[in-house]
Amino acid sequence: MTPGPRSPDAERSAKLASVIRAEIESTSDGRITFARFMERALYEPRLGYYRQSADRPTDAGDFLTAPETHPIFGRTIARRIEEMWVSLGRPSPFALIEYGAGSGTLGLAILDGLRRHGSDDLLGSIRYEPVESNPYRLADLQQRFEQDGLADRVASSGPDGSAGGTASEEPVPVTGVILANEFLDALPVHRVVVRGGKLLELFVVWRNGADGSAGRFAEVVAEPSTPELAARLADDGNEPGQLAEGQVAEICLGLGPWLDEVAARLASGFVLVIDYGYEAAELYGPRRLAGSLLGYRGHRVAEDPFADVGLTDLTAHVDFTALGLLAERRGFVFAGLATQQEFLVAAGLELELQALQASPELTLADYMRARSGILRMLDPRHMGRFRVLTLERD
Repeated sequence: MTPGPRSPDAERSAKLASVIRAEIESTSDGRITFARFMERALYEPRLGYYRQSADRPTDAGDFLTAPETHPIFGRTIARRIEEMWVSLGRPSPFALIEYGAGSGTLGLAILDGLRRHGSDDLLGSIRYEPVESNPYRLADLQQRFEQDGLADRVASSGPDGSAGGTASEEPVPVTGVILANEFLDALPVHRVVVRGGKLLELFVVWRNGADGSAGRFAEVVAEPSTPELAARLADDGNEPGQLAEGQVAEICLGLGPWLDEVAARLASGFVLVIDYGYEAAELYGPRRLAGSLLGYRGHRVAEDPFADVGLTDLTAHVDFTALGLLAERRGFVFAGLATQQEFLVAAGLELELQALQASPELTLADYMRARSGILRMLDPRHMGRFRVLTLERD
């Protein structure tokens, strides 16, 4: 029986798999790191998960983030950002740089929150700079801000998605806040495993199918691709020998380069990182013997990270111990680590809810949506367990 035509999604996935397979087969040892696989699976132009025209993280997508749950999330963060602005002496201009801005849902909610709070001085001073690698999302963002009357608050972005210019330009250090909400969890990670008390790395290979069946990606174990992996664990206070036999872990070596970029952009101000993750003792502890790598597709966990390549969101928990240590070495000051639940309550979530309830335009459906969203944001079984790291600079 002749198979029917494949869907556009299936065609893109097959093309991306072919591209990655070609890279694997071009190497001398027939393998690539998982970090390289993840990089291409998520960010390959026009084919990777985050580089396609479809807007993924929505009700119809794969994983609903807090900003999509309800605008009250961004309006509450706006209160915290205004406190930061006041503590810096009310500078003007004031930059709000958001990494992984997508189509601007969070940024729009923050600026709308400032408008609702009557924070006209800050709203007039703020320059929102989205950092987003997907040109489709940047176009959506510009349109949404125009529709909401906030287009003049958006700084220009370079063709690579960098805020305020192209990658070839040296960034001009600014005063403001750098925000990364569920951004670092999608940075590529290396996967390691302990065998015989020794730290090894899991590499990605291509296995041809038997008897004409389709081939597939698979993992093999070999010596680590770089000594930085063991060094990172040791830096965290987790020597490779402390990990359990057979334990799998993910290590993100992209945290340092990202912080280098952030340090170059921020002359003075704050960094807010909101993501799911843990400190190293828990992240690499006995409760996580299989690691933290997860795939999401259609609001469901995908067990196989190699299935439907380019159509599945791949994430790994953030190592907040490493993030804090690396930041301090670049001149940042650790200013606090809290759960999202603790952060939102302290930032004024209750005041936002009261303001929403007092709105004459509020409908029962609006209220129920807000209530449901808030419960999800605060529930420690869901988004409430996310961590919020605050860093200060100068």
